[in-house]
Amino acid sequence: MSEFVVPAEARGQRLDQFLATQIEGISRSRVQLLLEQGSVLVDGSHPKASLRLKGGELIVVEGEPRPAPLKAIAEDIPLTVVFEDADLAVIDKPAGMMVHAGSGQNEDARSRGTLVNALLFHFKALSTTGGELRPGIVHRLDKNTSGLIIVAKNDRTHAALARLFSSRQIHKTYTALVQGHVARERGTISAAIARDPLRRTRMTTQPQENARSAISHYEVVRRLTTRFGKFTLVRVRIETGRTHQIRVHMASLGHPVVGDTLYGASGQLAEQDPLQTRSRAARRNAEPERLRLGRNFLHAAELAFTHPSTRKLLQLQAPLPVELQAFLHRLEGDPGASSTSN
Repeated sequence: MSEFVVPAEARGQRLDQFLATQIEGISRSRVQLLLEQGSVLVDGSHPKASLRLKGGELIVVEGEPRPAPLKAIAEDIPLTVVFEDADLAVIDKPAGMMVHAGSGQNEDARSRGTLVNALLFHFKALSTTGGELRPGIVHRLDKNTSGLIIVAKNDRTHAALARLFSSRQIHKTYTALVQGHVARERGTISAAIARDPLRRTRMTTQPQENARSAISHYEVVRRLTTRFGKFTLVRVRIETGRTHQIRVHMASLGHPVVGDTLYGASGQLAEQDPLQTRSRAARRNAEPERLRLGRNFLHAAELAFTHPSTRKLLQLQAPLPVELQAFLHRLEGDPGASSTSN
């Protein structure tokens, strides 16, 4: 149990904001969960999170926040199945879909709308190796990354696929659009990756004791010069599968993936030299055109591996999603744009 007397300088603050600054290692969402559970008393009463403090109140906090247990339930969510047999399936996951349940404030937000929910509806029988929340899941893609992901239908196949991943016998190739012109036609980035100690939502290539080796091979598809700036379309083949690997590796070169604001990309692209043919007065009053993608321009485009049961080589592809094609078209379709292909 913890007790706090609200100081005078906290007058006007919301209760949840105040407690998030007073209780070490707790987020505002966790504070709100404590309040929902009735574990917080202000002068003997159960308050709302939005209560405005006056100063001098006695706050008593009992217990720890207890999130409702996550449940993986079947949902009729459309899936694009690229390959399927009795042992496994390969799905073309859209951007915006989490692979499995994550943190959140309520059961619906944490337990619905994921790839796992869709898999349970469409396939029913899935491997149990990953536990109740991750049936069938052998590897993952970031929420805002689209493309191919392998799903195991039984534990035997799950174990075999895990061995293929650990021995680097599953070949994954991504398509990415990055900011700026990448200087070299191709290259290899071999830089260990670890959790950023200062910003826990990020990964970093800065030296850390717990860093894990990571290797990415890239090649330039074409360079674009547009009125929105310079960009490079690249193919990236990864040998390892670290969290945010391509995103952090390309950012380490000074070329973040377009749309990836976590690693330094612009949230929206603005004209850098708008309409020079206009008069000076017209240019001064004109608003530059802006482009916003709303996701990362990163797509898991190709998978190649030997099927663990049939021993046949599977080479699968997923086309660039419509929203990425449209975004690329707006950049390349600009009359003032030019591109250089390899």
